[in-house]
Amino acid sequence: MIKGMIKATGPFERVVHWCLALSCLLLCITGMGMMYHSLNFVSTLFGGMGNMKVVHNYGGLFFAVSLLFAIIMWWKEAGLFSFPEDAEWIKAAGGYLWHVDNVPEVGKYNPGQKMFFLAVALFGIGMVASGLIMWFPLGYSVDLVRWMFVLHALGYVVIFAFFFVHLYLVTIGAPGSAPAMFTGWVSRAWVKKNHPKWLKEMEESGTLVTYGKGKTSGGKC
Repeated sequence: MIKGMIKATGPFERVVHWCLALSCLLLCITGMGMMYHSLNFVSTLFGGMGNMKVVHNYGGLFFAVSLLFAIIMWWKEAGLFSFPEDAEWIKAAGGYLWHVDNVPEVGKYNPGQKMFFLAVALFGIGMVASGLIMWFPLGYSVDLVRWMFVLHALGYVVIFAFFFVHLYLVTIGAPGSAPAMFTGWVSRAWVKKNHPKWLKEMEESGTLVTYGKGKTSGGKC
């Protein structure tokens, strides 16, 4: 680890992130394996269609628990927009789609990350609710159960689309982002470029943690 790196995430945050991400990926793969006949061969990896459905259903419960922890942990920072700075960032598309000389400053999570979080949170809740009704349809009308299949498919399309956008942004779109969820540490240059407001807030409040130094006591480190 390079001295001076800034701590971006804690161990529990990373565990929740990866539990949510991997369970979501598992659900997408098994779900497609059940939905499309051309992908039914995926079931052979799980020992048959019956086993794959069981994995999908219980994987959904694991996803639900991970989602609950994620919402509780990140809602305050990533679930609420801060105006007018977030609106200005959106107008400039964060500098990702075209050149912007001065990208509007944002806090720990930019509006793009907030939109991704809200999409996963809201559509994730919808998928958990619809999945439970599809799993235990007794007592519900046939029409309602049928609509749950539609809602489930819609949630899949939205979350899967955002997943690829998220993957692009943490790799090619914003190099240096991935270590935040692998090691928990990012470079000061990366934070200053992508989340300058957050850096200033940590410096002013004395909550900035740098590798080899611990927390700052206020002011710049």
